[in-house]
Amino acid sequence: MTEIEFIQAALAEARSAAQAGEVPIGAVLVHDGEIVARGQNRVLRDNDPTAHAEIVSIREAARVLGNYRLNGCSLFVTLEPCAMCAGAMIHARLDRMVFAAADPKAGACGSVLSVLNHPQLNHQMLVEQGIMADEAAELLRSFFRERRSV
Repeated sequence: MTEIEFIQAALAEARSAAQAGEVPIGAVLVHDGEIVARGQNRVLRDNDPTAHAEIVSIREAARVLGNYRLNGCSLFVTLEPCAMCAGAMIHARLDRMVFAAADPKAGACGSVLSVLNHPQLNHQMLVEQGIMADEAAELLRSFFRERRSV
């Protein structure tokens, strides 16, 4: 699969979250070129403030791979991660994280905070952004526009 296909898979998770009434954010975790875990926001469904798409996919990948260290893995997510999710990525030792749309309100990968790749942290990862950013941002905009009109 290509990077675009991985982001498309994350967008499919985000759309599924929206259908369930959750903020439409999705993630897929990739190891050896294959999706090993999928995640979508489940905060409302699980009554769990930590059930962000990134955390859900990291937890599932750790179960699938049998290790809490996710070396050699990449996370593809539709929105720039928050500080909690960025911290989880560091502890999981992900090699790479790719996000579609920046989050100017809570993004912790450069927009508001720079949690990932802070020079004092002991783990660094490759961070890339912008693949299908317009589509991911429009999914969020339309979700919130619809909620405000109700």
